[in-house]
Amino acid sequence: MTAHDSTHPSGRSRAHRGRRWIAAGAVLGLVAVVALAAAVFQLGLPWWMREGDRNDTYEGAGGSLRFQVHLPAQAEGRAGLPVVMAIHGCGMTGYGWNSMKATTALNELADAEGFIAVYPTQRMFRSAINCWDSADPREQHRGSGEPALLAGVARQVVEDYDADPDRVHVVGASSGAGAAVILAVTYPDVFATATSVAGGEYGLNQVDPDDPGSTPPEYTARQAWSQMGDRARQVPLLVIQGEDDEVVPTRVATRLVEHWTAVADLVDDGLLNGGPDLSEATTTVPADQGRHAYTHTTLTTTDGRSLVEYYLVRDMGHAWPGPAGSGLFTDRAGPDASAIAWDFARRHPREPSQQGP
Repeated sequence: MTAHDSTHPSGRSRAHRGRRWIAAGAVLGLVAVVALAAAVFQLGLPWWMREGDRNDTYEGAGGSLRFQVHLPAQAEGRAGLPVVMAIHGCGMTGYGWNSMKATTALNELADAEGFIAVYPTQRMFRSAINCWDSADPREQHRGSGEPALLAGVARQVVEDYDADPDRVHVVGASSGAGAAVILAVTYPDVFATATSVAGGEYGLNQVDPDDPGSTPPEYTARQAWSQMGDRARQVPLLVIQGEDDEVVPTRVATRLVEHWTAVADLVDDGLLNGGPDLSEATTTVPADQGRHAYTHTTLTTTDGRSLVEYYLVRDMGHAWPGPAGSGLFTDRAGPDASAIAWDFARRHPREPSQQGP
């Protein structure tokens, strides 16, 4: 038996240590690969960026949040541009793989119309499928959690690019739509309008999907109004919903419209008494050449301002509709949600007023 024979006790010990080092190295290698894959999923690759794209991070008391900004060519040497912040849904990212940027194709619209597009992305490993935690009551308050981080991103963009603080708008899809509605409630002094695509009301987590009538929309509306506090205002809301959505059923969108109308009623005078006086009009657009039919309902105040607009798209599931988008959750046969959202935002600047803390 030689000195290096592995049958010798010392040889077996060295062999065992060697196998442990190999196993540890394999584990570390696997962790590195997973971390790299997660980073690519969440943040994309450098060559995915185009002219005008800039990556940034917001640092706040509650943590940090990565986001990407797209500056249109019109931003060169120009102040006071509007801002549209787009919040992704579950299984998506802001600007990485299956991104909100690609889904909405907002960059192209921003270049054509002259606004700044912003794509926050959920923190890595925060959620198993990268959702925003809009159903968590702890993430539904001003000054903490996701609302504070997202509002912080919007404020930082306004400051860094000298954008118009009265034309900051938020749009969201699915869980991001829930986050957008929460931002309209918790930061009505920051966001002029909100757009919900396949989303629900503030406090939707309190509604039993098997017995939604047990929690009327007015109940969650009172909570939303209370959260607004002395910053309360009637925030215009755009709702877009697929009629065949099995993830977020149509009744959730219908409740959102009722809920938001009740919030506006409470903002009016603190009472649920049928105010403000709203007129309702519905237009039906038939299917044509492979495009989905849809209805467009508008609730308009006496001064001609639409408070709530609701698009119900036939034959569409849980998706962002629009002919230019790409990704797992797009429906190119639907109406152009990005163009609709921008037109809605353009028509509804926030009345100039001092922003809250």
